[in-house]
Amino acid sequence: MNFTRFLNDIKLRRKLSLTFITVAVVPLLISGIFLTGKLREIMIADAFKQATDNVERVRKRTEEVIKVPLDISYQLSNDSRMKSVASRNYDSYFEVIQTYRQYSDIRDYIRLYKEVKGIRLYTPNPTMLNNWEFMQPDDQTEQAEWYKTALSKKGLAGWGYIKDERDQTKYLSLVRKINLDEPGQDSVLVINVNTALLNSILQQESFSTMIVDDRNNIVAANRPDLYGKNLAEVHTGENILTQSNGSFDADMDGERSKVVISTLIPETSWNGLRVISVFTVSDIVRDANGVIRLAALVIICCLIIAVLLVQSSASLITSRLLRLSKHMSRVGTGSGHWDTYLDLDGKDEIGQLSRQFNALVQRISQLMLEVEESNQQKRLLEQKQNEIKFKMLASQINPHFLFNTLESIRMEAHLRGEEDLAEAVWQLSSLIRSSLEVGNGKIRLSEELNMVRCYLELQKFRYEDRLMYKLEVAQGTEDIELPPLIIQPLVENSIIHGLDHKEEGSTQITIRTELGEEGEVYVEIQDNGAGISTSKMEELQRQLKEEEEAGGRIGLRNVHDRLLLTFGNNSGLSIESKEGEGTKITFCIPRGNEIECIQ
Repeated sequence: MNFTRFLNDIKLRRKLSLTFITVAVVPLLISGIFLTGKLREIMIADAFKQATDNVERVRKRTEEVIKVPLDISYQLSNDSRMKSVASRNYDSYFEVIQTYRQYSDIRDYIRLYKEVKGIRLYTPNPTMLNNWEFMQPDDQTEQAEWYKTALSKKGLAGWGYIKDERDQTKYLSLVRKINLDEPGQDSVLVINVNTALLNSILQQESFSTMIVDDRNNIVAANRPDLYGKNLAEVHTGENILTQSNGSFDADMDGERSKVVISTLIPETSWNGLRVISVFTVSDIVRDANGVIRLAALVIICCLIIAVLLVQSSASLITSRLLRLSKHMSRVGTGSGHWDTYLDLDGKDEIGQLSRQFNALVQRISQLMLEVEESNQQKRLLEQKQNEIKFKMLASQINPHFLFNTLESIRMEAHLRGEEDLAEAVWQLSSLIRSSLEVGNGKIRLSEELNMVRCYLELQKFRYEDRLMYKLEVAQGTEDIELPPLIIQPLVENSIIHGLDHKEEGSTQITIRTELGEEGEVYVEIQDNGAGISTSKMEELQRQLKEEEEAGGRIGLRNVHDRLLLTFGNNSGLSIESKEGEGTKITFCIPRGNEIECIQ
């Protein structure tokens, strides 16, 4: 019954609009949100499958590339000619050079296989010369972890990120121990993999993809800014640094991302590589979001047109009903408008009501004429006209009654558990009491700030998290006196023109007081709201300088004039603002009326 009464109390135009929103807009929004979520899930799942397939493809192609240096290492480990060149004791440099010229297998491998960038054999033979193919290991090389590990692995191949002494560039390299014919002269073979070839494989991937060694060095990547770095420098998270296979969710650079990892361990190798692909969810759904935005724009346009049509239909219906109501009111006043005729075309229910109304009025008019004729001789018509003078009485509200009423409302809200509402009523009561108690004299700055705090708390009750404020009151400034209601209009101006005109986000209002060197107090009201455009700022400055009060900025002009009249020409408002960045208003309160402030 209460719901039916509530619906009956709503005006027809609003009722039609609510009906349209209920049966059309709400289901459309729910369906759109549901379908949008499903679309995003499908796109993320497809992207995840694509990333998994891409990682597997990169792993296989990388395996094909590194298989070439692995086969070459097998052949060189069994190459008796190379072992003879490395283990032989040379009598002269000429003999060494002649031997190097005769042995060209290493150069042939580099020339024939694009997968190989360089080959060198480290052997401790003091009679040899370094020619970038046969090299004597120096102390730094012998102490390198990869060198010592290769000697300890008894012929197994290893993969590491090793610097080439020739061009001082690091390469993904195969290292392997080579047993020479002479005992105690074990050598280490190093074969550099062509990094450009690995990068070309990764360049075909649409997602961020990289190849890392067992120490998380990025040996190849499709992003130039990643190549050569350690994975710990680029991405945080224990999973991506330690996990060898699989997929998981991660936060990369503050964005929700998906990570796919696959491990490649070549045969007869003591370690391997990992292929890692990372894609952010925002990149995947960017195209979908574009389609969604376009669809939302089309839907909004359709809804606007539909709302306009509903409003037009409602206006057409209500205008006809208002005409009917107007004519019924004219008849109902009993002022003799029995000749009223309502012309409403249409065969709908309103048209039927108008025709029935015309018939009713005509019948009543006939009855009135009959009664008037039958009693014409019995009645004496007397006309009296009384002049009634209406006097508008200004009703005054008793402050004591008002405060008691607000306190009763606050206690009732408190009893019902509406603490926010009770606090808002208390703030309103305090604000009204303070406003009624102020006179034409001066009040302390602390009292003015208490009124401002009550006003801001009331506004926070309305705006909630969109409004934040902060009071920074310097010590020694609370007792200075100023005219009442100086700061509150400036704060109200920040909310009306800074917060209400700001399309999104919250607004921070800061009220700051500072004590000057000569005892004056500077008051600053700053917000990060919508700001003031250059043209409006010029107009506002012009209005503040005019002698006569100009229309638009009564609140600011009132505060400005009262400051000038109270403290002199140097105490007026100073306004700084940039559109989209906020507004700052400052003024100065001297320690005595005779003190002049300089901004």
